[in-house]
Amino acid sequence: MALRILPFRQYDENDVINLFALAPGKENDKLTDSGDGDAGVFVTVASGNFGKDPIEYTTNSYLGKTDYPFVGRNQYPSVTLKCTPAVADATPVLGITLRQTAKTDENGEKLLYNPTKKEEAMAVLPGQAVPIATKGVFTLADSVTATHFTNHAVGTGLKISAESGKVTGCAPSDANRIGIVIGTGDRTAATESDQFAGTGTSKYLVVALGL
Repeated sequence: MALRILPFRQYDENDVINLFALAPGKENDKLTDSGDGDAGVFVTVASGNFGKDPIEYTTNSYLGKTDYPFVGRNQYPSVTLKCTPAVADATPVLGITLRQTAKTDENGEKLLYNPTKKEEAMAVLPGQAVPIATKGVFTLADSVTATHFTNHAVGTGLKISAESGKVTGCAPSDANRIGIVIGTGDRTAATESDQFAGTGTSKYLVVALGL
């Protein structure tokens, strides 16, 4: 599932940037895939040239075949400003994505033609701007870390890891710290556990980010 960030969160819309689309090739094929197009990926700016037009139109196979001879075709619109998953020691972190970027649903049907399902899945299409939070309190699933929550106690700092778009623990005084752990939990209830309990991915962190 393309969700590294869980529902509980607190942030101000003024701290959300709605300017950048995920770089081409980084999106997930399906809503059920997990990759760079997940919600909860830490990103950095890949292209920030405001001198370009805000939208560019290109030939894109997402709309169908592009090599029919002598037949007109539509071009696909994309935001020109791009972001890409952050890695350690790269350019400064922009923030964390609040929606997933995907082409199709779990059945392979294009989300382009089903905007209602796209909204229900909290997704954006390839080329669409993805909301990026720069500050706030967020609940992160186990899949957001490179170390699967090893040594992520309350008070531990977080910094970008060597794995694309993920974080790892660090000292609170680390110069590259982007946030701090303020709480931990496990998705195992006293009476009835959810689908992730006992799978090794049931743990979560509540973190305060300030980018």
